[in-house]
Amino acid sequence: MAFASQALDFYDVSDCVYIAAHIKKEFDKKYGGGWQCVVGSNFGCFFTHAKGSFVYFALGTLNFLIFKGASS
Repeated sequence: MAFASQALDFYDVSDCVYIAAHIKKEFDKKYGGGWQCVVGSNFGCFFTHAKGSFVYFALGTLNFLIFKGASS
């Protein structure tokens, strides 16, 4: 949530692509490559994932989905 709050300090709420890119880069730096990030106010998802590789939360009107994919 800290990276999301940080991104919201830098970007407007409507700039979901930039917010997602910021969070993805921070996760890749801190936890290794391969993280993916989806940010928006209305989306659905269904994932099979390994323990510790999936995060979903909301801040204000935005929902954040972060998950570990294949390392690049």
